[in-house]
Amino acid sequence: MTHAENLTLPTVPFRAGQSRQERQALLRGIASEHWLAKTEIGYSVLTYESVIGVLRDKRWHSAAGLAAQIQGITDKEFNRERVSILSAEGEVHVRLRRLVAPAFSPRSSDRLRPFMRQVVNELVDPIAASGGGDAVEAICEPYPIPIICELLGAPKEDWQLFSRLATDVLRIFSEDLASQVPIIVAARKELNAYTRELIANRRDTPTDDLITDLISAEEEGDKLTTDELEMMVEAVIVGGTDTTRNQLGLALALFAEHPDQWELLRNDPSLAPRAVEEVMRYHGAVGGTVRFASEDIEYNGVLFPKGTLMSASMSSANFDSGIFPEPETFDITREPVGQPHMSFGSGIHYCLGASLARAELQEAFIVLSQRMPQLALTGTPTYKPTGVGIFGPSYLPISCEPGH
Repeated sequence: MTHAENLTLPTVPFRAGQSRQERQALLRGIASEHWLAKTEIGYSVLTYESVIGVLRDKRWHSAAGLAAQIQGITDKEFNRERVSILSAEGEVHVRLRRLVAPAFSPRSSDRLRPFMRQVVNELVDPIAASGGGDAVEAICEPYPIPIICELLGAPKEDWQLFSRLATDVLRIFSEDLASQVPIIVAARKELNAYTRELIANRRDTPTDDLITDLISAEEEGDKLTTDELEMMVEAVIVGGTDTTRNQLGLALALFAEHPDQWELLRNDPSLAPRAVEEVMRYHGAVGGTVRFASEDIEYNGVLFPKGTLMSASMSSANFDSGIFPEPETFDITREPVGQPHMSFGSGIHYCLGASLARAELQEAFIVLSQRMPQLALTGTPTYKPTGVGIFGPSYLPISCEPGH
């Protein structure tokens, strides 16, 4: 067994101004030669097998709760300890996941599909009528909020309030997190107060929504507390808003660059589920995740000391030619290979909202391919900085046939 520090490894340097495409090309190039590389914060596993190995090993804990610490943020209110399903480990995570998993089942997501189609159609009306515009502003950014509100049972008159709070809470993904802390703290307080009111209303009058499902979730007498219910609402916003926005934007950019694939989807909407999986494999909005060693860990004959930070590069794992034949080819008819793409993660922190995300993207793909048959770029898209946790376009100028 060799100590990680004693290995001669390729290095993934941090380069200011480096595009995501350039960084991913570098990672994939290294992955073809070695499963492990050094990074600016620790190490990174790069191959499909090694990424799964780390993500499924419960000794590697989520580093989501360390983001503020890594950036030197000491604000007590921002850092106040609160259990979150996004970063909890061990028995705490097992309990939360067991209680809430039924509320996030495919069946629960499927009941929202008619509403998803309604939302997409309403958003695409202006851009389809005019023949084009900025797809991010017109479609991608506003798409998830009504669905999250419908999921939680928030009334339509609160959508604008909810959108503002979600936008401010999601500043946790900013490159300059320190400057956003006061806004995030204020938004969290306001969101918690709003959520407590929703919870109280649902306890008095249960309805067909996620909060009612979470309130009624019980196993052997164990139920979620009010604090845990508030945490789950924030987790739904953090985990289910920017991911969908950015993934849909990346999908439209990809399809505009591959019109033959858009035409295939338009002519055969039954390809939508495969199209979602291929888009997420080829260009996932979440390209990696970070873990830390909760104890000394031996993996692949290498010893990683307690506290070691390990990036799991899902984007390079998704291009592992040993798993995905001809990975550089974007093909929505790609036959399932029996092993899924890594963009939803793996192990105990596998994306809880995967069924909802799949449903949202499938319905959007079907509606948009029918309503915008001649999808094309009219300019150069602008992308978010490579360093942000969730990547996607901030500006996506498109054209389509008007009047559909």
